[in-house]
Amino acid sequence: MMGHRQFEQAALFYEFSLETHVPSDHLLRSIDRFVDLEQIRQDLAPFYSTIGRPSIDPELMIRMLLIGYCFGIRSERRLCDEVHLNLAYRWFCRLGLEGAVPDHSTFSKNRHGRFRESDLFRRVFENVLRRCIEERLVGGEGFAVDASLIKADANRQKGIEGDKGLPPEATGRAINEYLAVLDDAAFGAATEVTPKFVSPADPAARWTGAHGGQAFFAYSTNYLVDVKNAIIVDVEATTAIRQ
Repeated sequence: MMGHRQFEQAALFYEFSLETHVPSDHLLRSIDRFVDLEQIRQDLAPFYSTIGRPSIDPELMIRMLLIGYCFGIRSERRLCDEVHLNLAYRWFCRLGLEGAVPDHSTFSKNRHGRFRESDLFRRVFENVLRRCIEERLVGGEGFAVDASLIKADANRQKGIEGDKGLPPEATGRAINEYLAVLDDAAFGAATEVTPKFVSPADPAARWTGAHGGQAFFAYSTNYLVDVKNAIIVDVEATTAIRQ
C-alpha cells in the first residue's frame, strides 16, 4: 500500500556545526593546515582608504580563489554560487551558515587593482612555501623545471600581422604593461623571431601552434619543482616562444 506523504513541522531551533559535516579526509582540510593568511591585512593596509564603508575581507577572497584553483572552477560567477551552496567551501572560507558571499565583480576589481599593485599573490605563495619547508615537505636536493602553455584571453581572429606592429591608436592596461617590459628577457626580448600575429588586446601573448592543432595566443608558465613531494617552489609567467 502506498504510504502517505508526511509533512513535518519545522523546528524552531537547530543545532548545526559545519565542522562535523566536513569529512576528515576532505582535500580542503589538508590544505587548510598550510594556509596562513594573517599577514594579508598588514600587506594590503596601504591600499585601502581609511574612510568609507568597510570592504570585503581580503582573506575571504583569497580562500575562495584557492577553492576555484583546486577544484577547477574558472568562472568567478560560478565560484560564488558554489561557495554559497557547498558546506565544505563555507567551512574553508570561515563563512558559517549565514555568512554572505561577495559578488563576483569584486574579484575582478581586486585582482586588477590592489591585489596586483601589492604583489599579494606572490606573498601568499611564499608564505605557503615557507610553511611547507617548515613541515619538511621540501627536500632542497633535487629540482625539475617545466613550462606549460596557457591560452591567453585574446581573440585569435582579431590578431594583426606581426610585421605591422601595434596600431598607434592602441591603448589599454595590457598594452601599457607590455611596453613597460618590452626589453625584459621574459617578454619582448625573449626571442628575436617576429611573431606571425600580434593581439592588440594583449600584445605580450604570443601566437603559437605548438599543440599541433589550431594556433592561438598563449603564455608560458614556468615551474621550479622540488622532486621530493612535487612541491612548486617558484613560478614565473613569460611570453610563449614556441612559435
